[in-house]
Amino acid sequence: MRNLPVRSTALSLLLLAGLAAGCSPDMSPLRVEIRIHYSQFEPIALTFPHGVAVTFVLINDDPIDHEWLIGDEAFHERHRDGTEPQHGDRPTEVSLPPLTSIETTLTFDSPGTMDYICHFPGHEKYGMVGTLTVT
Repeated sequence: MRNLPVRSTALSLLLLAGLAAGCSPDMSPLRVEIRIHYSQFEPIALTFPHGVAVTFVLINDDPIDHEWLIGDEAFHERHRDGTEPQHGDRPTEVSLPPLTSIETTLTFDSPGTMDYICHFPGHEKYGMVGTLTVT
């Protein structure tokens, strides 16, 4: 059994501790790895404070294509049809060829919850969903 929620909570506490220790808002982005293995994201839950830049290192360990799309429910409704086979230079929409890694950096300006999902046919139903909470 994997201990993903504990790992996410520990990461969140470390991030908050760093901010409380006086890190400036213009610090280097935080780096977080999200692995894709057996068509699953790991970790499946993350928490970050708003206003902090986060570089997501997305690693596709699978021999098939995946994507990492992050947004609110309205964003995901627009993508569930799979009308875009590749995503351009949008940091919230990343296409991941087999056995590759890609980085994208985002800053979340306000608190809220959003999901990251692979919308390739059947992948979301299979469980390729993660949740990001911005405090």
